[in-house]
Amino acid sequence: MPLLYIVGGLVSLGLLIYLVLALLIYLVVLLVLAKPLGAYMARVYEGRRIGLDRALGWLERLIYRVSGISPKAEMGWKTYALTMLIFNLAGVLAVYVLQRLQGVLPLNPAGLGAVSPDSSFNTAVSFATNTNWQGYGGETTMSYLTQMLPRRSATSGSISLEPRSTSSCRSRSSSRWFSFPRVSCRRSAHTRRSPSCSPPSTTSP
Repeated sequence: MPLLYIVGGLVSLGLLIYLVLALLIYLVVLLVLAKPLGAYMARVYEGRRIGLDRALGWLERLIYRVSGISPKAEMGWKTYALTMLIFNLAGVLAVYVLQRLQGVLPLNPAGLGAVSPDSSFNTAVSFATNTNWQGYGGETTMSYLTQMLPRRSATSGSISLEPRSTSSCRSRSSSRWFSFPRVSCRRSAHTRRSPSCSPPSTTSP
């Protein structure tokens, strides 16, 4: 038993040292890159020439030409709104189709079939609107590929397949100009994982 305690202590100490070193290395790299990366981003945003123009300028111009985008023209709010809607619609369709076709796609060792149409639509829309409603069991409904690809595509569109945790509720918070009512949480008597939240208090904080 003492030997096990010693081994466990050494492992814990090694993990602690590893975490501390990783944090220090991260901070050092962050501080070292802050100035050159900030200067690079400033030159890009100001439209000035950078060192990568010679190497990757042709690729950038090709992407602009194929996309029909003029780098010198600003995007108005109407164009931005339309682009955002089209992009999110494409994301909804991609997530929906991926779920419906997962039965014939690779990385499906469990042989899971296609997700039902209503569940696929609900999942795609909820993640596109950032409500993150999860009405399925991930391991018993979606294949590895389905869970992996929508999560990656959702990241670029501000949507995510990771459900928000339902085990905590927002506590009372306040700022200099605004204050929010207190929201209390209590665990349900029927389950340990699903807390219930009482409605906000009507009294002023």
